[in-house]
Amino acid sequence: MQPLIQPSAGQRIGVISDTHALLRPEALEALAGVTRILHAGDIGDPAHLDTLARIAPVTAIRGNIDRGPWAEALPETVSLTMGALRIHMIHDRKALRADPAAEGWNVAVSGHSHRPGIEDTGGTLWLNPGAAGPRRFRLPVTLAFLWEEAGQPRAMIQPLPV
Repeated sequence: MQPLIQPSAGQRIGVISDTHALLRPEALEALAGVTRILHAGDIGDPAHLDTLARIAPVTAIRGNIDRGPWAEALPETVSLTMGALRIHMIHDRKALRADPAAEGWNVAVSGHSHRPGIEDTGGTLWLNPGAAGPRRFRLPVTLAFLWEEAGQPRAMIQPLPV
């Protein structure tokens, strides 16, 4: 696991997932000041994307609970580049059929499991921000921050006080 180095607010990307129709005030407070928000699915309420967009531009993908016309408009995966970060988002990491390194992605963002985690596989930083919505079992309520440092992706998990 990477050291928890807090980046400056001007360079942080907020990464959130599995809100399941509960957008906690603590999550909104934690995301204040980010330059972009990535939502890795299981949004549950389309109005929450509008709320997040008041903080920063939002890129969101559909999760397995997201249903209806609003959800069908969301892609199942997204690839985007932000500076040196070449990010691929998919809700369930187990559904990824591509090799991130071969695709040129140096960050793979997923949700679904509700288990926060950062794993560096020597070329790809795997980031699961955990779940920021309803608590599941005894898992923590978290989101994450992602940033670039010396051309490399860095991330930290942010527990939410709930």
